[in-house]
Amino acid sequence: MSKKILVVLTSHDRLGDTGEKTGFWLEELAAPYYVFRDAGFELTLASPEGGQPPLDPKSDDPASQTEDTRRFQGDHEANEALANTKKISEVTSGDFDAVFYPGGHGPMFDLVSDANSIRLIEEFWATDKIVSAVCHAPIALANAKEKSGDYLVKNRKVTGFTNSEEAAVGLTGVVPQLLEDTLKDRGGDFHKSDDWAPFVVQDGNLITGQNPASSAEVATLVVKSLR
Repeated sequence: MSKKILVVLTSHDRLGDTGEKTGFWLEELAAPYYVFRDAGFELTLASPEGGQPPLDPKSDDPASQTEDTRRFQGDHEANEALANTKKISEVTSGDFDAVFYPGGHGPMFDLVSDANSIRLIEEFWATDKIVSAVCHAPIALANAKEKSGDYLVKNRKVTGFTNSEEAAVGLTGVVPQLLEDTLKDRGGDFHKSDDWAPFVVQDGNLITGQNPASSAEVATLVVKSLR
């Protein structure tokens, strides 16, 4: 039986009040997508609204392209899956072995408070399944709780897009909350490396990565953990 991974993407496309577009970050989907597929895992893509999730246009810039993003863009099957994501409300954790959240700024606006996403994370966690996220997507963990009522991240090692990285892209005043501060506020044991350096932490079934450069490594740890 091949392992099954649920990949949860944002449906949010507006970057605060800037008039600019946002969404998911292509590299943070593409790199893990192929780590999982090349390991023989089955993938299901989901989002709050279903259908085609918004792509952050900056992640489509030539400067942001990688071997994985180019492979993804030329992959008919991958693009078909992306265009037809399931609604989170229609998927159940029992059908999957792990959940993975790619980042981009979109999750800061919708997945942080999406009730269906929070329920899903709590179900995965309560059944000892792997919960993973990279870059801005660990914000989706912020309001998830354990059965005890404690925040899921409390006293657990976690990472994500740092305050200094947010400052470097000039969006500190645009995002509704800073990821690093929010996870710390929830009692998370927040770890980080240099800005833009690949950095991943694992605490049991919780696997998080700091930034786009960390996405393949998060997926690789998910694969190792499932094996």
